[in-house]
Amino acid sequence: MRRDLPPAQALRARVDLDERELATRRAYFELEDADLEQLAHLESFAQKHMDEVVEEFYRLLLGHGASRGFFPDEAAIARVKRLQREYFMQLFSGRCDLAYVEDRLRVGAGHEAIGMQPRWYIGAYRHYLSILHDKIFADFPDPAEASAVYAPLLKLVMFDMSLAIDAYIAANLETIGRHQAALRELSTPIAKVHDRVLLLPLIGAIDAQRAQQVMDIVLLRLVEEHASVLIIDIAGVAAVDTSVAAHLVKTIAAMRLVGARAILTGISPQVARTLTEFGVDLGPVPTLAHLQEGIELALEMVGKQITERP
Repeated sequence: MRRDLPPAQALRARVDLDERELATRRAYFELEDADLEQLAHLESFAQKHMDEVVEEFYRLLLGHGASRGFFPDEAAIARVKRLQREYFMQLFSGRCDLAYVEDRLRVGAGHEAIGMQPRWYIGAYRHYLSILHDKIFADFPDPAEASAVYAPLLKLVMFDMSLAIDAYIAANLETIGRHQAALRELSTPIAKVHDRVLLLPLIGAIDAQRAQQVMDIVLLRLVEEHASVLIIDIAGVAAVDTSVAAHLVKTIAAMRLVGARAILTGISPQVARTLTEFGVDLGPVPTLAHLQEGIELALEMVGKQITERP
């Protein structure tokens, strides 16, 4: 699914690109002002071959099953061809400033947004360079002259590809980060039992990273919901050892700082014995065997109670 792309400044911030970084990259690619001036003198060549280059370029993309799927309809194809014509002419504009760079970064972010992986992008631009090579060597019969014309174009296209891939990677990392955050929320589901009462059922193993995530999410939800009691049910925790116990103690202590109290449920005889053997001190925290008992106690703590229907 295509997503809206961030503004130009955000794109540059993603890859930490400013005037100094631009100069460093250009120096690494040996892309000099003289190269850009030479390309600017080829504007008539570009105008002559623009349509042919674009059509040949998309003949590969639209003829291959893996890449054809990125262009769902004729409107999308017409749009990308128009953009490719604009890009082609920019290669011969004689400039490589931050505005130019921002356009290249949008290419990479756009490819990530539609799900086009770098292997298809790189493969397509291998074909792109091949087309340009053939056009240049056809128009400039002298091999030495043709090579001199092709060299700066190769530099600039490779420079553009590096920017697009950097933008792709940065956008992809942001996407992964959002997915991980969503998974963390799923692995720490906090339910609202009643006004000011929340329930956190812990399931599976708890390591240091997950424990920190649990604490962060718990504190955030307590403040958001103005909750005063959190029931922590550990019936689904794979194993309770000193590490898990220490994490629970830290979370409970942090809860007190935001004015909330904890109730620990799901305490089996084995877990109770383990906590006793380890000398774990949960302080004044109520510990109960069953979740239902914890809910009843939590409601009492906030001045509510469960009434049985007649």
